[in-house]
Amino acid sequence: MSKISDFSQSEAWAIRTTLKERCGGEPELQLADSEIRPSAADRDLTTCPDIMRQAEGRTFVVFKTGNRRYRYQFFYQPYKPFGTGVREYDDLGECTVALLQAQAGPVAEERGDLGKKRRCSQLAN
Repeated sequence: MSKISDFSQSEAWAIRTTLKERCGGEPELQLADSEIRPSAADRDLTTCPDIMRQAEGRTFVVFKTGNRRYRYQFFYQPYKPFGTGVREYDDLGECTVALLQAQAGPVAEERGDLGKKRRCSQLAN
């Protein structure tokens, strides 16, 4: 498999701008690489560039899995990832907004704004 190109300046700008509009302030983003399985059937790990943000005890990561292919996860604890069940996005803006929408459920639940039975997958629909 060929190397996946790093996030471009315009891709990083799109994530930064979406976060800035949603969260206010200038988000601090970190560029990194992660080893993931592009497909559930893959046995080998592939190194993919990612953009990560850590704030208020939460971490979210957007992975670039190919040309115009993205996926995300967010964590409150390292062993407890959240998502919406959509495996991959071909639009970075849609991926970032879905991440923020999915994250809104557990944040609201943490604040006591939602009942304990409601989950982030219900909020994203």
